[in-house]
Order: sequence, then C-alpha cells, then structure tokens
Amino acid sequence: MTLHVLPRTAPPPARRLRGLLAWIAHLREQSRQRDALLSLSDRELRDIGISRYDAVTEARKPLWR
Repeated sequence: MTLHVLPRTAPPPARRLRGLLAWIAHLREQSRQRDALLSLSDRELRDIGISRYDAVTEARKPLWR
C-alpha cells in the first residue's frame, strides 16, 4: 500500500490577512496591558502580588515576548 502525501498549500490571502490582523491586535493589547501595569501604584501592585521591579521588567519585554 502506498501513501500519497498531498503538498501543503499556502493559505488563501484572506486567511493570512486575518491571521496578521489578529497578531497585530494581540500585540496592541499586550502593549496596552503593560502600560496599564506601569500606571499602577505600589499599593495596587502589592494587592496583585507583584513588585515595582516585576512590573517594570514585564513592561520592558519586547513586543513579541
């Protein structure tokens, strides 16, 4: 018995565009959340269990991480 593997085709342009737009939306939301984290007071940070150092470290991460 011979198995034939179909060649992998590129997704249609509309699907690739949706994926790209979803990725951009994710990056923007991540950036917004990191900005919000930096705007919290030390007391608010303590309430959620992180230090100022942790907040700054998180906010300085590159967008893709």
